[in-house]
Amino acid sequence: MTQSAKYQSGDRVRVRVDSPPGHYRTPTYIQGKSGTVVALCGAYRNPESLGHGGSGLPEKYLYRVQFDQTHVWDRYRGSSSDKILVDIYEHWLDPLGT
Repeated sequence: MTQSAKYQSGDRVRVRVDSPPGHYRTPTYIQGKSGTVVALCGAYRNPESLGHGGSGLPEKYLYRVQFDQTHVWDRYRGSSSDKILVDIYEHWLDPLGT
């Protein structure tokens, strides 16, 4: 892959809100939520293209993003320190100001 990753561990991001037709890999419960990149998992063929018989190219970077459970679930009753980790492709992420 010739393009370098857009995000690094520690970067704050927001998940894009969208419901494109066909196959997409970003759960609706996490869309619009903000979190912190904790890992770059690598570059992979795009599963949204692969799901429709495409080549999956160009590859997309996949990130592990951490979210506060209390921010994700309106009625979350667990500890305020509980987190959820979600693997999200770069094209679904927007940077948050520092």
